[in-house]
Parts: sequence; C-alpha cells; structure tokens
Amino acid sequence: MASLISLSSSSSSSSSFFSPMKSLKRLASLKSTTKIILRCRRTLTVSSVRSPETEPPPAVQAFWKWLSDEKVVSAKTPAKPGVVQEGLGLIAQRDIGRNEVVLEVPKRFWINPDTVAASEIGKVCGGLKPWVSVALFLIKEKQRKDSPWRLYLDILPDCTDSTIYWSEEELSELQGAQLLSTTLGVKEYIQTEFERVEEEVILPHKQLFPSAISLNDFLWAFGILRSRAFSRLRGQNLVLIPLADLINHSQAISTEEYAWEIKGGGIFSRELLFSLRTPVSVKAGEQVLIQYDMEKSNAELALDYGFIESRPDRNAYTLTLEISESDPFFGDKLDIAESNGLGETAYFDIVLGRSLPPAMVPYLRLVALGGTDAFLLESIFRNSIWGHLELPVSRANEELICRVVRDACRSALSGYHTTVEEVSLIMIVSGGVCLQFLVTFYLSWCLVTNLLVYFFFKFGYKSCF
Repeated sequence: MASLISLSSSSSSSSSFFSPMKSLKRLASLKSTTKIILRCRRTLTVSSVRSPETEPPPAVQAFWKWLSDEKVVSAKTPAKPGVVQEGLGLIAQRDIGRNEVVLEVPKRFWINPDTVAASEIGKVCGGLKPWVSVALFLIKEKQRKDSPWRLYLDILPDCTDSTIYWSEEELSELQGAQLLSTTLGVKEYIQTEFERVEEEVILPHKQLFPSAISLNDFLWAFGILRSRAFSRLRGQNLVLIPLADLINHSQAISTEEYAWEIKGGGIFSRELLFSLRTPVSVKAGEQVLIQYDMEKSNAELALDYGFIESRPDRNAYTLTLEISESDPFFGDKLDIAESNGLGETAYFDIVLGRSLPPAMVPYLRLVALGGTDAFLLESIFRNSIWGHLELPVSRANEELICRVVRDACRSALSGYHTTVEEVSLIMIVSGGVCLQFLVTFYLSWCLVTNLLVYFFFKFGYKSCF
C-alpha cells in the first residue's frame, strides 16, 4: 500500500493568487513506518491601536491634496490619513455612526487587471496571471518619475511585516512552526513566477521595461498586493483602492458586514464607486478600523499582513491527506472520496478546543485501507462504504492510523529547538521577553497532545502510544 499523507497550511486567502501553498505540500508514503509532516502555526499578538500623534508626512499630505483636486475627497470626507502605530491609517474627522460611509473611490482610481490592460504594457500582459500583471504594472509605474500614480506609490511602504520579508535570523525563530515552511514555500513560488515573467515578458520587451527589474522588486509588489488588495467584490477579484487601502484591522470587530461594496455612482453617473463603511461607531480623532477576514488563520494573517490575533480559534493545524497515485487501489479510493465530496487531496483544519472535522477520520481510514480490508473497496460496497468508514474497520487499520498520528505529533514537537522548560528558563533570565514564544510552544503542545488524547480515548489502542 502506498498512500500519501501530510500537513500543509490552509488556503482560505482572499484572492486567487493568494493560494500557492496547496502545491507546496510535502508528502510521505503511508506504510507501517509512515510519518505525517505536521507543523503548528505560530501565535503572536496584534498591536494596540492609537490615535495620531503627529501631522502626516509630506508624501501623505501631497497624496490627500491630489485626491482633493480630483474631487475624490473634500473637507467633509469623514476620515483622512493619519500616523498611527501601524504606520498609516484612517482617522475620523468627526463622530461616525455604525454602517456610515467613510469614503468612496471612483473606478478610475482603482488598480486592477483592467488598469493593466489599458496601459502601455497591457499588450504583453494578456497571458499572465492577474496578480502577476498587476505586480508588473506597480513596478513599472514605480520606476516612472512621471507616473500618474506617483503620489499614491510614494506613500506605499518599502515592505510590510509579513514573514516573507523576515531575515534568515528572524525566520529561525519560527523553527518547528508550519508558518516557516509556508513562508519559504511562498518565497520559492514568487521566485518561480518572477523567473517566468522575466523570461517571457520583461527581457523580450526591453523597450517597455528599460529599467532593471529584480526579484526584490517583484517581492515588494507581491507583498503590497497581498496586504492591500481588496477582494470578494462584484466582478473584482483583485483590486487596489488608493486611500481605502489605508484602513487597518481590529480583532475587536467580529463582523465583516457593511465594510465595503461596489455600487453605482447615482442616476447622473455610470461610474462605479468603491464604498467603505465603518462596522462600528467611531469618535472624532479615533482610528477607523474593520475586520479583514474572520476565516483566516493566524498563519495566514502573519503571511498576509505581518500580525496575528490572540483568539485561540485562529490557531490551527491543517492536516492534509492525500491518496497516492502509486496506491494499487488509487482509482477505487478516489472514486469513493469524490462520491463523498472530497478528492485526491483533502484538507482538515484542527483547531484547539474544537472537535475534529467529521470527515477526517473516515478519510484517514480510507487512505490507510489495504490488505484484508481491501474487500470494502469492491463495487458492491460502493454506496455504503462511507458509513463503514465512520466506524472502525479493523484493528490493523485503526492501529495504523493511530501510529501515523503518533508519529506526526512526535515529528511536530521535535521540530522545535527548545523545550517548554528551556523556554521558561530563558523567559526568567530575560525578564519575560520570550513570553510570547513560550505561549506559542505551549499552544503547539496543547494541539498535539489534544490530537493524541483524542485518538487514545476514541480508539483505545494503548499499544500504539
């Protein structure tokens, strides 16, 4: 039997280009010595927000004046850019009520694939992935001194706090965490996409790209899009909205409703508007905040934006199970999986304090099925086999999946270069600066041991543990 099982990060990201991780999973053959590659998502904390303390820098003031001259904003606009702890944010100029419109940005000020198509590089970007074409457009415009987007580009940061910008030394602190392998995988993905676009577009069209474009330029553009692009908009899956993209996140806001929408400009205008609303009431002088995404894990928040939340349900393992093509029963197993809403690869989020996903154990039993239990794969059982898989199939099958889970947990804990006791000592010596790392390790231990305890009490096979 040669089935596959591994663990990779989830991909509930908000845009189609935000999901390269699924193609980056590491796999191991499921035999009696099978190992699951298991990683825990690192837990950090979200910085508190504060009101602005200084006047916006000249670049921000010039950006605001540009929008004012273009009639996008006025003195009556409820919020304007200000300096906050996160960098820049939107500050209420007066009291703003819940669900009140904060600002509206016309479509002519959006940057999306349509913007690229209408630009001078549009003719060579038609076959590119949408995010790649927009990234190339941002780099091109950033290099142009006379770019019509200059005042917007001047307020964009050189990098974000995303882990894709961390140094090797900083990334070493993530040893054992799933976020490390995901970050390295994303960086590899970006490099691959850059090499492809360099060979197919940039070098053959030097007249359109007279200035050198490096991998670091491409990494910058990727980070900007990942952290600032809006999605899930009517007909818009990837769009930058200048000014609106200064809005920051608050974990205290538990709803995404009323945050943003696309609507018509009124009976006398056919131009679309991006409308941003506040989901909560805001006092004058306070920062206007929204909830970025309730469904993202802490690993995804760290990768996208460079922060995480303290909510325990943001911390999860994503267990990836896969039926190997080398499995002699591959076709039968795949047919059964697809008949039950799954596929060759299945992803299951394991969240601390929650029950395991209901389809996880049956799928695990299916992946491990073989030997004398293989008769269940015969067509006569095809319509009823999933019901059988919801219960133990045989002692051999149950012991195998228990050993796999045990080995996965051991592998996860062995990935950390320190123990709980060692981190406790470091915390005492350093006066508490390592508290967050200790919490991280403890949560990792809790997730792993909870998984072990579940299988121990569920199946009762003490010999496996």
